[in-house]
Amino acid sequence: MNSVLVASNRGPVSFTVSDDGVLTMRRGGGGLVSGLSGVAKDDGVLWVCAALSDDDRGAVRLSPGGRLDQAGYDTGPLRMLDIPATTFHRAYNAVANSTLWFVNHLLYDIPNAPSFGIRFAREWESYRDYNGAFALALAEEAGHGARVMVQDYHLTLTPAMLRAERPDLRIAHFSHTPWAPPEYFSLLPDEVAGEVLEGILGADHAGFLAERWAAAFMDCCEAVLGAEVDRAARSVTHEGRTTRIGVHSLGVDGAALWERAGEPDVESHITAIREQVGDRRLIVRIDRTELSKNIVRGLVAYGEFLAAHPEWHGRVVHLAFAYPSRHDLPEYREYTASVQRCAQEIENEFATEDWDPLILNVHDDYPRSLAAYRMADVLLVNPIRDGMNLVAKEGPVLSPRCALVLSREAGAAAELGPYALMVNPYDISGTADALHRALVMPEDERRARRDKLRAAATALPPQKWLAAQLDALG
Repeated sequence: MNSVLVASNRGPVSFTVSDDGVLTMRRGGGGLVSGLSGVAKDDGVLWVCAALSDDDRGAVRLSPGGRLDQAGYDTGPLRMLDIPATTFHRAYNAVANSTLWFVNHLLYDIPNAPSFGIRFAREWESYRDYNGAFALALAEEAGHGARVMVQDYHLTLTPAMLRAERPDLRIAHFSHTPWAPPEYFSLLPDEVAGEVLEGILGADHAGFLAERWAAAFMDCCEAVLGAEVDRAARSVTHEGRTTRIGVHSLGVDGAALWERAGEPDVESHITAIREQVGDRRLIVRIDRTELSKNIVRGLVAYGEFLAAHPEWHGRVVHLAFAYPSRHDLPEYREYTASVQRCAQEIENEFATEDWDPLILNVHDDYPRSLAAYRMADVLLVNPIRDGMNLVAKEGPVLSPRCALVLSREAGAAAELGPYALMVNPYDISGTADALHRALVMPEDERRARRDKLRAAATALPPQKWLAAQLDALG
């Protein structure tokens, strides 16, 4: 039985089946996986996650009880859940990514969406079943009095479900997203809004990446549930139980990141990029094609910068690595297409025979991303709204002279804002101006800011981040 467990939708590994039928394991994607993979494996924490694909399900079915580590895979303690594909699709795509994500990132086109009817009721029932599968697995795996760390918006109902099964456990829930203010959160059907909040309040400790998200959650508990909120003590009391609220800003492990960034595959990408761009200055962005990441406005701002500053023509290249995300959802497929159309417009307007002003890549390649970090003169991070943003922290750690252009709506702005060039993510002209200021920043100021960014980014690496929450559980 396990004394510390982590539960999340996405796990540290995923699988693909080759043409000859061989299962191949690869590193899982996403910021949460990046932050937790090393510490969970090194400390012997049991990770419980869902199978995301048919290939993942195939690997699970070859593993006793879904324990991949007991089937010979080098994963660290890991249980992967084979949740029925239809249930998973409804829970993950229709509720988690198309509803809860949209609410907490304020993404809805309000005149047209959302609309909650019979179809959503069926989808919400699948979300309940999905959360219930996690609660059951955690109850089976946890030793008496174990500490359980439930992660993110996919699993908002799990803490209360798990407490009903195992009242002896000490349970934490952590939200890696922003949290919506009550007036926006209340777009959800009343019973759903209440169920989400009560699900998280089933935990002893509810954690958030920034003060503003924790405050919004407490505001929702007060407005929607009528809960007793003590903002000074950071606690919410509802139906006789008190949940403590914590703020834990996840940082990066600088030493581990540098070790990975020094590998030969990263060096080869540096060589390839340098051959492609020459000695030109580099503006870098690394994102998923996620609606909240604001890639299109960032590209338009770069185009406006080029139009306003012809002296930079031929002297700068924008590396935009925008990896496709959630292509099961039509909004995301269209957004990826919009990114590609915008990039082509910039190429058509500004490219010359010997200068390619923009290199857009829409294929995930982690070593290439690390190479781009190391080469960046400017890092552009301009989300509409972001729980924190690990890219904003990883870049300054790896780049020797990176100036950071950062959205004020990223959770990381609370820590990095004093040392970054802050922008309103909707202000394209302001972002274009910030790109120019970042490029012409004097070298001594650039390095001084980078040093402070690096210190802030590594202040709470994953080991300390996890330890702080475990300590909060007692």
